[in-house]
Amino acid sequence: MQIDPTVLSKVRALPDKPGCYLMRDRRGTIIYVGKAASLRKRVGSYFRKATLARADPKLRGLVRTVADIETIVTRTEADAVLTEGQLIKDFRPRYNVAFKDDKRFLLLHLDARGPFPRLELCRIQRDVGNDYFGPYASAAGARVALDFVEKRFGLRKCRPVTPTAKDHEHCINDIVRFCTAPCIDKISREGYAERVELASGFLRGEKPEYLGELRERMEEASGALDFERAAALRDTYLRLRETVERRARVLSTPRMKRDAARLGVEELGRVLGLAAPPHVIEAYDVSNISGTFAVAGMVCAVDGMPAGNRYRRFRIRTVSGADDPAMMTEAVSRSVRNEERMTVGLPDLILVDGGLSQVRAARGALAGAGLSRIPVAGLAKKHEELYYRDGDEPILLPFDSPALLVLRHIRDEAHRFAIAYHHALRRKRISESVLDDIPGIGPERKKSLLKHFGSLRRLKKASTGEIAVVPGMGADLAQAIHIALARIS
Repeated sequence: MQIDPTVLSKVRALPDKPGCYLMRDRRGTIIYVGKAASLRKRVGSYFRKATLARADPKLRGLVRTVADIETIVTRTEADAVLTEGQLIKDFRPRYNVAFKDDKRFLLLHLDARGPFPRLELCRIQRDVGNDYFGPYASAAGARVALDFVEKRFGLRKCRPVTPTAKDHEHCINDIVRFCTAPCIDKISREGYAERVELASGFLRGEKPEYLGELRERMEEASGALDFERAAALRDTYLRLRETVERRARVLSTPRMKRDAARLGVEELGRVLGLAAPPHVIEAYDVSNISGTFAVAGMVCAVDGMPAGNRYRRFRIRTVSGADDPAMMTEAVSRSVRNEERMTVGLPDLILVDGGLSQVRAARGALAGAGLSRIPVAGLAKKHEELYYRDGDEPILLPFDSPALLVLRHIRDEAHRFAIAYHHALRRKRISESVLDDIPGIGPERKKSLLKHFGSLRRLKKASTGEIAVVPGMGADLAQAIHIALARIS
């Protein structure tokens, strides 16, 4: 069997350290992920003549397909195991079997049966679902993570799949375990579901903001001389921080980020039933306060990755009052009719921030431009529901679905872009309003000043003489402007 000389050269240069290895085919797709106590020895074993002579057809097929190898060095073999699990979940290489724990490490499983899901410890992942977290390098790490999450997010501990008020008669979890007690309507089903979503995101390493809260609790316990509790919180903090940092390391290189985004786009195409994955996605969001300073932002992603050169922003011109769907209609209509479309082309999918009303607004704009063939989807923030077809229930993707991660990233980027433009206009209007308080400065003179100097900052730096030369000013008014601007910071 002929092996690519470049691959063999990389194998010989691998470090004698623990870590994970990613094998790619000629298209750059990750086809296998493995872990090793020694990257050099483990990866090298695949390419020995004796190994290949005795290998099964699956292994020979894998080795024959490898065109590149990438590695991630970890501190310990246990870290390599954890990282391998995350990589397999994120990239789903075709040569990997479903990631299964080898009974050395615990996982947390979200039991989604019944209306009120709960977390439980387990050692074997029995299916390929998205409801497992970990594995944890130590049993203590898994247990303190479970304890913190249950208390912080108010998740129930009791075992009945569908608990009732009768179960609660003998249950003190809502007192001792900080349970939100959804079984007796202490919290609504929707409210409990939101807490489950937050807990799941935290365990996946997506919400590091809660780590600061955990550290504060640890420091408070230490300050109160409760050293036993402080030590337990310290262990919890360090172990959960490892989860966050490990996730950051897993998706640390631009190439891996591109791979993850590509997988998300491919999954999105299947979820929506599109003929092909949406290569170009444009996302729109509107921003205003009671209709004032109304703007819209459009961001673009190519194969799931931001394409900043294709971002656009719009001042809303035709809508008065707080009518977000009408603003969406204007933004999409102006965007698709823009002359630049001749060069940049049209998107394969339009994403809007919101539900059916925003989706219908975007579709109306496309229909008016003769572009009804472009599909439109909406991602609502509250439960991350994906709206696509009228009359159908919204699509609820698993919260670690690659497709949902791509959609959330693009949606949030559109929101950030629109909000930034809205804030910039407000700041500009507030700063320019100082001119309105100067006697003798009306709308026309104000317009002339800003046109002449380009900005309030430049006007503030100008001398009295420089201001006086602006048509309609004069020496006395120029001096009044200069004094007024000198008083503001």
